[in-house]
Amino acid sequence: MREQSFITLFMDDDPQPIGEFPAPVSFDLDTRKLTDGSHILKVVSKDHLGKEGIKFIPFVVRNGPAIAIEGLKKDEIVDGVLPLMINAYGKGDQKSFMLVGSETPQSIPWWLMVGIILFVAWTGYFIITSLSIKL
Repeated sequence: MREQSFITLFMDDDPQPIGEFPAPVSFDLDTRKLTDGSHILKVVSKDHLGKEGIKFIPFVVRNGPAIAIEGLKKDEIVDGVLPLMINAYGKGDQKSFMLVGSETPQSIPWWLMVGIILFVAWTGYFIITSLSIKL
């Protein structure tokens, strides 16, 4: 009989384990082999008496290029023609930074435009009232 606990790792609903290791274990999970999206790492531990413990660890893989969309939000109700701006950019190879396409252009927020208009109007009012005092 084994006197040591063993840890078995499963990915998603796959009945074939990705590895079985004696405890404690240091394990490098290569997410480049997984598809982008939600996954669940299932960790099953078994002690020397045969008792099992199970832990599920959900995580999200995003190895592919990031996608940014402006003009449409999740679960938004829309009609007519929608002007969309879509950008996709990758991280590079972890050793060099890709400058081209790494930023998503965005339109100016409406509240910023309102703030600028109010500031210009206040400035004009202040100048006009200051000039009228000197006359």
